[in-house]
Amino acid sequence: MTKHRIFSTSVASVYPHYIAKAEKRGRTKAEVDEIFRWLTGYSQTELEDELAKGTNFEDFFAAAPKLNPARMLITGVICGIRVENIEEPLMRELRYLDKLIDELARGKKMEKILRG
Repeated sequence: MTKHRIFSTSVASVYPHYIAKAEKRGRTKAEVDEIFRWLTGYSQTELEDELAKGTNFEDFFAAAPKLNPARMLITGVICGIRVENIEEPLMRELRYLDKLIDELARGKKMEKILRG
């Protein structure tokens, strides 16, 4: 089975789109970064280093210092698919990130987004 092409896409190439989506709805880059840090356990410096290196999504999630166990509480539909039903582990991690960014853009409070 071939890997989905998003796995080999650099996080840095998609990251500006996450920022733009958030900012279009009055949210900030800092909030997007907070979501990334909450989900993956990267520090801000580590996140910026991974973006600068052009790390792809597969390696980004594989090297994540500590994937947040509360991410399992993320449910709902993204791209027409329920995130909790996605079987491919890496695709599920990507969709968790997408879902959190969507919630941010929809105006949800950070405490709710970060499952606090």
